[in-house]
Amino acid sequence: MELQDANIVAANTSNGVNHVNHERDTIPNGSASKRKRGRTATACSQCHSRKQKCDNSRPCANCLRRGVPHACHSVPGEALLTETGTSSPRVGQLWNSRGAPTFYGMSYFGPQVAAKMIQGQAPDMNYGVHTPRSSASESFRNEAGPFSQLWDLLGLLPRQKSTVDRLTEKFMVELNWSIDAVHPETFRQNYNKFWDRKFGFDDVTTVDLRWLALLFAILALAELLDCPQPCSPERQRESEECSLRFYWAARRAIVIAPSFYGESSDLVRAGLLVTRYLIHSGRLSESWLTIGFASRFAMAQGMHVDGERWNLPRKATETRRRLWSHLYTLDRMISLALGRPYAISDQHCLTKPVTNIWVDEMNSEDAAVAQPRPLSDPTPSIMSIFNQSLAQIIGRIQEKCFGLDPPVYDTVLNLDQELLKWKDELPTYFSLQNPDLSLDNETHPFLRWHRLYLHTNYHFARITLHRPYLLRNSIINRFQYSRKACMESATIDLQSRLSIHNVELVERFRWGLGSHQLFTSALVLGIIAVRSPNSQESYGIIEDLEAYCEKQTSDLWMNEFGLAEVKVVQMCITRAKQLRANTHDMSSQSLTQLPSQPPAAVDYQFQIPEPRQSLPIPPEASMPFQPYFEMPNANIWADPFSSFPQVGDFDMWQEMINTIGMDHSVMSGST
Repeated sequence: MELQDANIVAANTSNGVNHVNHERDTIPNGSASKRKRGRTATACSQCHSRKQKCDNSRPCANCLRRGVPHACHSVPGEALLTETGTSSPRVGQLWNSRGAPTFYGMSYFGPQVAAKMIQGQAPDMNYGVHTPRSSASESFRNEAGPFSQLWDLLGLLPRQKSTVDRLTEKFMVELNWSIDAVHPETFRQNYNKFWDRKFGFDDVTTVDLRWLALLFAILALAELLDCPQPCSPERQRESEECSLRFYWAARRAIVIAPSFYGESSDLVRAGLLVTRYLIHSGRLSESWLTIGFASRFAMAQGMHVDGERWNLPRKATETRRRLWSHLYTLDRMISLALGRPYAISDQHCLTKPVTNIWVDEMNSEDAAVAQPRPLSDPTPSIMSIFNQSLAQIIGRIQEKCFGLDPPVYDTVLNLDQELLKWKDELPTYFSLQNPDLSLDNETHPFLRWHRLYLHTNYHFARITLHRPYLLRNSIINRFQYSRKACMESATIDLQSRLSIHNVELVERFRWGLGSHQLFTSALVLGIIAVRSPNSQESYGIIEDLEAYCEKQTSDLWMNEFGLAEVKVVQMCITRAKQLRANTHDMSSQSLTQLPSQPPAAVDYQFQIPEPRQSLPIPPEASMPFQPYFEMPNANIWADPFSSFPQVGDFDMWQEMINTIGMDHSVMSGST
């Protein structure tokens, strides 16, 4: 009460002062106002109310400095005749307009200002298409306004709604079901709500920028799918450039959206799609950043804690589990591929695995009582179950073999046994050898692609685990098992890469969204060929690599990442052939000089030693690997603390290939 009385007294005092000022400047009979010393009123309305010196320009310097040039108007003569005492107070006329300044004066919210705003006359708001644009609408287009970025993003959408309809439908029909990107029904509801809004300046704040980021990410992928085949290089380039514009719009929306609305599941899904887009484009370093902020968006919403602990409905809980599984898998795999830390720590998570149930087509009541199906009856969520368990093994691989402490080879073998156990526990329709294809029908169209994704993830994990020991030497062939494992996984993956060239563009695009881009089996085989150019298997490897390069270069849709990979593979092929020719010349010279001494035979067959064999192991075989720091680029391939060089770094690849070739020459010369 005391504060209210003080406000009323202050308001009355303010009114009294204004009344005295008006009496000094006006004539009692209501004639035209006359200011002191014969001066006329030339100040604008803003400077007049603030008692500031006006430079008489329109807009004046004071209004420009305060950012309200639209409010700079001359004071009409009638305004000076109005006396405060003759106007009745209107307490309920506080008006709210979008774009109106939220402060009065410079930044003062005291009782005198509040009383003056309450008793002031509400401005007339003109409506209609023929009226000039109001100051509220101008603030949306203002470059310094909060909604200017939103206007720019809306301007990047296609002008015709039919184009957006076609692209979104293309994504839903051809791609969404294979990667579990969005819930179709929920997305279409938000999509219709977005287009049904009233277009205009007063309705721009109803646009959810988080959902708009998801829409742009979908358009970026759908634009690549929508390009007709066959097409001219110009049409293909146009499609790629348009897709990039949608991609960058999605990135901008993802960055801006949390400042407006906070996080949401749409923002997490947009981050996932942007990450898959970057993986498809071969931009792995950027994908590590995008999966990082997508994971943090999810953790900000509590997805790292299972929905049952939040007492969420069953449908929301299962959906969050699948979404978290996608984040968890991509975070672990991308981090391992680049040799960088992952964003999600198991110690800070209380999640449960995904169950074999599909709740997207159920209502909340049916989902609450639904029971998981057996593994023999797969649902679209089946891939998330095995992907997450494999990602947990990948996390242990990175912690134990690529951490700060140098690993020992026994740890590598133990982790390899975990991978083999995971492989043996796969259902028959996901088996790596002779899978059961009887369920690959119209009722389970996802099984084929989920099988391919799981197989690729497994080969990626196994190759990465054994890569540091691929080129290491041992007197008793201790590391021969790692060489065999890399050979097997790389060969199988290369076969799938060669077979994918014979399918349609849509199927190739689905295949490209997997983890094939995280590693290059062709480069693994190329390094093996350089290391052992005269071995029996190197002849077949070089032939397969030449066929692979030929198919890659003839592909019109091959991006810069693929072309750079082809160039590195060709460097390996050329180097392997040179070493083979040099070895042949050296062997001929040695036979001519020393005909009585036959060359030493080298066994390149891969025999896995039995666990019960007790062979004498020298101490250096169990010692942790120590990289040669004086030659930083020479041992990148064998250094467990280094990641693969970028395929575009041709100088580093050439130096590494030459170093491996020199090691082979030294070994051949010593024998």
